[in-house]
Amino acid sequence: MGRPHPMALRERVVAFVEEGHSHRAAAAHFRVSVKFVNDMVILKREAGSLMPRTQGNGGGHGKLASLRGWIEARMLAKPDLTLDDLVLEVADGHGVKVHRVSVWRVLRSLGLTHKKRPPGRRTEAA
Repeated sequence: MGRPHPMALRERVVAFVEEGHSHRAAAAHFRVSVKFVNDMVILKREAGSLMPRTQGNGGGHGKLASLRGWIEARMLAKPDLTLDDLVLEVADGHGVKVHRVSVWRVLRSLGLTHKKRPPGRRTEAA
């Protein structure tokens, strides 16, 4: 017999607690942590459902969201800029301090590629 569907477990755990059992008793009965039981009871109370909450921030809501157009225009105007160059320009020109990975994510989401090495340093075929 296979494992029960995760939603079925969530529903059974909450139903067990709603029948009057303690969170600890539910955890022992279903072989889950007390934290899991607590989280499911809170989720049911607050959301009215046991569906998992969405994870992450949904994207596009970070410090650079308002600068996406500027970053795109800057890269189109000067495609040889490095990530470090862009980080410095964002900090100096817009007063926003970000990590280079954040800038890279914006570039990736815009479909802009980024070269890791300047053209003069590429290895030539033997």
